[in-house]
Amino acid sequence: MTLNEKKRILIVEDEEAIANGLRFNMEAEGYDPVVLGDGPATLNYFEENSHDVDLVILDLMLPGMSGYEICRAIRERDQVIPIIVLSARTLSEDKSHAFDCGTDQYITKPFNLPELLSRVRNLLKRPRAQPAPKHATEMEEFQIADVQINFKTYEVIRGEEKHSLTTMEMQLLRYFIENQGDVLSRTKILKDVWEQGAEVTSRTIDNFVLRLRKYIEEDPSNPRHLLSVRGTGYRFVQDT
Repeated sequence: MTLNEKKRILIVEDEEAIANGLRFNMEAEGYDPVVLGDGPATLNYFEENSHDVDLVILDLMLPGMSGYEICRAIRERDQVIPIIVLSARTLSEDKSHAFDCGTDQYITKPFNLPELLSRVRNLLKRPRAQPAPKHATEMEEFQIADVQINFKTYEVIRGEEKHSLTTMEMQLLRYFIENQGDVLSRTKILKDVWEQGAEVTSRTIDNFVLRLRKYIEEDPSNPRHLLSVRGTGYRFVQDT
């Protein structure tokens, strides 16, 4: 038995030809694909079998429930499972919304099969429980002023407020912390945090930063830790 045979891929796609093609190619790669065609069935399946699913391939235009809603619901249960959106929607607003809902990768239809398989392989290599950043404590926590970041539970806590971060939000926050003090260009952030070739724009990064500021800044409109560097990108500082 190969490593791939242990990996179950949940394919959520209502177009029969595409669904069958994905099933065939995933089986050919040694994966265990499960194909579903609507939102309610997907959430029911995930609720009962979430521990057996290793990756989700998700269309956005589905009967009964949009892919955005499915993605958000899956993220409420599992912050780490890799999600790839596979959609005919090509507008930047659609991509930004998908990333806001918690997807890891966005691929537009018609898609290149070798690229999709490469994305699947790379995401499956990522540990479901990721190591703490080098600046975190042995308890996998990091403190920014009165904000506690838990890299194990993917939570940010300030007082009575608790926020659960998506995988990409936590990866980006971890990246800033690991490189604190450095000026990080948007190009470098794209290269280091997102997989090369991912359909992510500088606007997507800016939207992620806006959300992170809401979690870690006392006044997000006047940030003290996650700072903008005009014309370049961002710089993180722990103490100001």
